[in-house]
Amino acid sequence: MATEVGVDRPLRIAFLSYKGNPHSGGQGVYVRHLSRELARLGHRVEVIGAQPYPELDPEPGVTLTRLPSLDLYREPDPFRTPRLREFRDSVDVLEFATMRSGGFPEPLTFSLRARRHLGDRRGAFDVIHDNQTLGYGLLGGARRLGAPLVTTIHHPITVDRRLDLAAAPGRGRRLSLRRWYAFTRMQRRVARRLPRVLTVSAASRREIVEDFAVPPHRVHVVPIGADTRVFHPDPATPRVPGRIVTTASADAPLKGLAYLVEALAKVRTERPDAHLVVVGTRPARGPVAAALDAYGLAASPGAVEFVRGISDGELAGLIRGAEIACVPSLYEGFCLPAAEAMATGTPLVATTGGAIPEVAGPDGETCLAVPPGDAGALAAALKRLLEDEGLRRRIAAAGRARVLRRFTWEQAARGTAEHYRAALGGNAPC
Repeated sequence: MATEVGVDRPLRIAFLSYKGNPHSGGQGVYVRHLSRELARLGHRVEVIGAQPYPELDPEPGVTLTRLPSLDLYREPDPFRTPRLREFRDSVDVLEFATMRSGGFPEPLTFSLRARRHLGDRRGAFDVIHDNQTLGYGLLGGARRLGAPLVTTIHHPITVDRRLDLAAAPGRGRRLSLRRWYAFTRMQRRVARRLPRVLTVSAASRREIVEDFAVPPHRVHVVPIGADTRVFHPDPATPRVPGRIVTTASADAPLKGLAYLVEALAKVRTERPDAHLVVVGTRPARGPVAAALDAYGLAASPGAVEFVRGISDGELAGLIRGAEIACVPSLYEGFCLPAAEAMATGTPLVATTGGAIPEVAGPDGETCLAVPPGDAGALAAALKRLLEDEGLRRRIAAAGRARVLRRFTWEQAARGTAEHYRAALGGNAPC
């Protein structure tokens, strides 16, 4: 295989994505932007995805092949019971049975469908890039799949499992979570057998080595970044006094939104104009809803607003109009919201959870950094920035410069392509 692909020849890439929703979590964002930038480097990228199907940019060289599942978690009827005529084969039966037993089947069942699809198209691709499926169907190497495999693990889902279990309110909920996260045992076993793993940060690399027991020499860091064509400063956009913006793609404990709600309540005792715009869905129950009620913010008009379903351009405009962007997460494997906020020239307050410091940079230089899970420290940092325009300007300029130097999708695509060629040649890139 390596002798057939020259150093400069464009590659034919199969990009596997079992979870492609660009509006919920970072995997769909990764697929969309990386596929586009790989194509701009001259490669041909075929994204092979399941529902919700990825939304791709209309770039020559990027195509989408739909690999349908039973789509058991679709809106508005998640956890549905399919009609009998919808079942096509034993993989569909396995998918439904796993869901009904409380498990999450999609990584396994997508991997089985992808193996069958790739096997039917042997010779069509030079390299296969799996986006964190980590299913048994992807084992077997180039002999079985038809091309060398490179896998991205954004961070081990075992981290989410630990945080969710720690926050679970009772024994029944913990039991349900253990059933749901049972697929992480498969992902750990598969990860240990993969020849080449890419990840997005040094923090994620440490977690992969520790949680999944992958040999360190197999795990390589290729940072991702902001789309700087969209996320950039615009002096014509006025700042809204007191506005803080954050992104919460899921109502999960690791996002730390409940701590930000508490911090906002503290800030508003001295700055009544302080208010929060959350890019995400308002939760009807759980820690965030409880915090909104407990601190009187749910009943305070304009204190906290949730927006969803906005475009990247609208998101960039929203961030530009804020005085502060905030990342309150307990853990992030990278942190796209931090990079995007910094790219727009909006000053950032962020925790030191996981890989966030690798993106946000030094405290007092490119951001204000606080410990994760500390609402008091978060409130103090927000208040400090709100009251100091000079500090906001200095941090915003330094933050944008940091993103342009380190975290763009073009840089991510070039680094990823180096690892494709290394996989073809059986070598590690420089």
